[in-house]
Amino acid sequence: MTHDYVSKLKSVATGKNVLIFLIPASVIYLVMLLITIPSVKQYAPKLDIFDMSPAGYSYQYAMQLLGELGAAGRDSYLYKQLPLDFIYPALFAMSSCLLMAWVFSKGKALAPGMYYLCLVPIVAGFLDYLENIQVIMMILNYPDVSENQVAMASLTTIAKSGLTTIFFVILVVGFIRVALVQRTG
Repeated sequence: MTHDYVSKLKSVATGKNVLIFLIPASVIYLVMLLITIPSVKQYAPKLDIFDMSPAGYSYQYAMQLLGELGAAGRDSYLYKQLPLDFIYPALFAMSSCLLMAWVFSKGKALAPGMYYLCLVPIVAGFLDYLENIQVIMMILNYPDVSENQVAMASLTTIAKSGLTTIFFVILVVGFIRVALVQRTG
């Protein structure tokens, strides 16, 4: 099973395939960072939206954010930010998985089990979808949002952020390893 997974991943992890997913992921991420997130934040400028709170948030914070956003801000979140944030996780997961596998393939004598680390961004993308669903539920149910709902949303935000950070650390280590392997020949 490991051999089949690694072989298939290596065969699709080409520079071209990485770019096919990485370019649109980067464009959507930039649109969110530069346009849709600021358009939501204008309604509550002193508060970070849920997606931008990697350490999570309390019930009080969530209720304050939802309240300060007001109906117009919640609509902006729901109809401008979240639609893009339903496209981005899949693109992030695929581009990151393929990029990691591509980098791994440049290293010499890498244990096949290491390729299972390529699942980290896939799981992070899945958690991003769960986070988005939780945010939608909080927006739609406001002001009747339960503490359990906020706790679940916060937990998915923390888990997504943690796995995304782990992905970037693994990727940097992978790039360093490839550079060292190529340098020493």
